[in-house]
Amino acid sequence: MKYLFFFMAAMLWAEPFDAVVRRLAGSNTHAFLVRRDGRVVREWYAEGVTADKKQGTASLAKALIGGNSLMLAMEDGRIRPEDAASKFIAQWKDDDRRGKITIRHLATHTSGIQDANEDGVPHEKLAGWMGEFWRRSPSPFQLALKAPVLFAPGSAYHYSNPGMAMLAYAVAVSHGQDQKEILRTRVMQPLGIADGEWSLSYNEKFSDGGLTLYANWGGAAFTPRAAAAIGEWMMTRGGEAKTMVRYAGMPLPDRGKDKYAPASGLCWYTNTDGVWPKVPRDAFVGAGAGHEVMLVAPSLKLVAVRNGRALNGKPFWTAVYEDFFAPLMEEIAPYPASDVIRGVDFAPVETVTRKAIDSDNWPLTWGDDNAMYTVYGDGTGFEPGVEEKLSMGFARIKGSPLVYEAENIRSETGERKGDGAKGLKASGLLMVDQVLYMWVRNAANSELWSSADRAVTWKQHFRWKESFGSPVFLNFGKNYEGARDGYVYVYSQDGGSAYKPDDGIVLARVLRGKVTDQRAYEFWAGDGKWTRDIGKRQPVFRFAGHCERTDAVYHAGLKRYLLAVSYGHDGGWGIYDAPEPWGPWTTAFHTPEWDLGKTHGYRLPAKWMQGLNLYLVFSGARGKGMHYDAFSVRRMRLRVE
Repeated sequence: MKYLFFFMAAMLWAEPFDAVVRRLAGSNTHAFLVRRDGRVVREWYAEGVTADKKQGTASLAKALIGGNSLMLAMEDGRIRPEDAASKFIAQWKDDDRRGKITIRHLATHTSGIQDANEDGVPHEKLAGWMGEFWRRSPSPFQLALKAPVLFAPGSAYHYSNPGMAMLAYAVAVSHGQDQKEILRTRVMQPLGIADGEWSLSYNEKFSDGGLTLYANWGGAAFTPRAAAAIGEWMMTRGGEAKTMVRYAGMPLPDRGKDKYAPASGLCWYTNTDGVWPKVPRDAFVGAGAGHEVMLVAPSLKLVAVRNGRALNGKPFWTAVYEDFFAPLMEEIAPYPASDVIRGVDFAPVETVTRKAIDSDNWPLTWGDDNAMYTVYGDGTGFEPGVEEKLSMGFARIKGSPLVYEAENIRSETGERKGDGAKGLKASGLLMVDQVLYMWVRNAANSELWSSADRAVTWKQHFRWKESFGSPVFLNFGKNYEGARDGYVYVYSQDGGSAYKPDDGIVLARVLRGKVTDQRAYEFWAGDGKWTRDIGKRQPVFRFAGHCERTDAVYHAGLKRYLLAVSYGHDGGWGIYDAPEPWGPWTTAFHTPEWDLGKTHGYRLPAKWMQGLNLYLVFSGARGKGMHYDAFSVRRMRLRVE
């Protein structure tokens, strides 16, 4: 039964966002797409729906069409949010109330212009000018020009489709050019979005004298891939794009009616005040009826698109948050939250200690003499340093994390030179029965070395030719005391390079007396099985595009295996815990961007575990007023109930 559970868990996490897909599939969803780090990581379509089929976007058009049209006009210096709308709408110049409306008011639903809507009445059944607006006969722009103004502009929030129509009118006047052509040549074509992947304005255009107008409040259709491409484009742009998705400073909607109703940017919605608790505050969103939604979260490098019919009968934003955003965020970390470790608290930045400046890497193990042994890279080691910069040098550390002494160990057989990927470097280190074993990366995958005299002399044994490009050992106590069984365990990202994130982490084991015998290794094959065939290995941990370098240690007090996973070199990483070396994993800590900036090489030394207090060893780059390219130490405390 235990192995069956592990198999079921592995199947559950076989693809990212499976839980979200299952939830959305049962809630009227036609299409779901997620892009992260510039690539599609999950794409799902309901039966009969294909990737090249355009999806109606409803009021998501306000962002994709209205927002981009306004942004381009702002970039061209033709219009500003502070401008009076009457500067471009001549009919309003002598109107006392409408003359006070600004472009910002129109773009944030605070103009006071009445919406063409009545609760519970379908658009096609609305009477009077409201119904005519949606039937687009006569011109909806002529109707919007005269729509009632309910309150002083800028004094309250009132969602308004006619208000958005007047924004389209003002932008068109400011540019004096065909807005569809501007969008095609400056947005769609540069992004590789073909004409067949998008449409706008109910496939019709409207004329006002010599002016050509397009609906920006609805009537657009995009393939999910095209919409996501625009979201990613907005995420990476600076200048006026940042203005568009930043809180525009206007009144908030009535959260008594919908507690998750967001603040407005310009034609976009924003999470500036954390109204969506599980979503990063830098996130911005476009959304329309039927819960046509696109979420963009720059700090997560994520774009998510959902198309279909209404998720359910909840208030609009409550449904969006509870049934789309929150489940999505829960899966951004690849595993559910830990029931044992509720979180990790790090000591203040100013408490970080640093030695061995300009050296990095630092795999660590607890020796039989009670010292820690480590290997540094691309530096001269601990002060005063060796004479020449080494890609692989050795050191011994004695003492506590607060007061320790370190000395470099010279080794004619072990030291190597060469910067970065051009030099051999250690990825993992372990002492078992008074013998040090070391994984050496950048060797066309990795090699196993050993030392019987505490790092002075080294012997080379074998090389992996498939996967295991950056292996680490699972560390237990002093000289491997407290090991779970007679095996030594090895984790690695499932690829041949330590410089490119992979989609999973693989696990191998070998009897502790046969560590140097390559034929004796077994590989996790899923479903509680092991195999001697490396080609049949299965990831023991999955996180698409986020598995780079790792570290692993057993916490005896909690009886949990801790796996530190670096997502790259930009400061994104996580700590995952499990009751067994192969899982099932849960998330103890996850961040796409750690508070210290661009850091890497996160190590959890077993000797420096003091109950719930651990001392993280890491490296990094110069930045934020600190130089972390060093033996950097930061205290961390595990939160448990």
